[in-house]
Amino acid sequence: MGRVEARLTELGLSLPEVVPPVAAYVPAVLDGSRVYVSGQLPMVAGAMPATGKVGAGAGLVSPEQAHELARYCALNALAAIKSVVGDLDRVERVVKVVGFVAADPSFTGVPQVVNGASELFGAVFGDRGVHARSAVGVAVLPLDAPVEVEVVVHVAD
Repeated sequence: MGRVEARLTELGLSLPEVVPPVAAYVPAVLDGSRVYVSGQLPMVAGAMPATGKVGAGAGLVSPEQAHELARYCALNALAAIKSVVGDLDRVERVVKVVGFVAADPSFTGVPQVVNGASELFGAVFGDRGVHARSAVGVAVLPLDAPVEVEVVVHVAD
């Protein structure tokens, strides 16, 4: 087990299996020293723990739960990265994170939801996990997911 996976264990987390694509794409592509990770949904053991829009009120996914779901997206992204580079210790930098949140029209806390992913990358990689980011509220996501995260990382040769 490498340093990154040991750190995940310290955090009480484990690397999941790669989530199979739900359409015509692959989970990640290695192009030179960059890995481009397709949007990852918050799948846990093959199922989505919650679906629907994020916001405050009955029938909505709470911002706190969506923050946790963004962490699952980040874990799934790490699994996708490992699938193409073999060892997460090769990750030299998380370059860019893009988070999409299926937001109720009145919900303005999209950046705080995506922090779930950003904070995980920071906890796992330290300074190497500090990244550029976009957080975008959208009307709907695949499979009615509340959140989706895509990532670009720089890896050592």
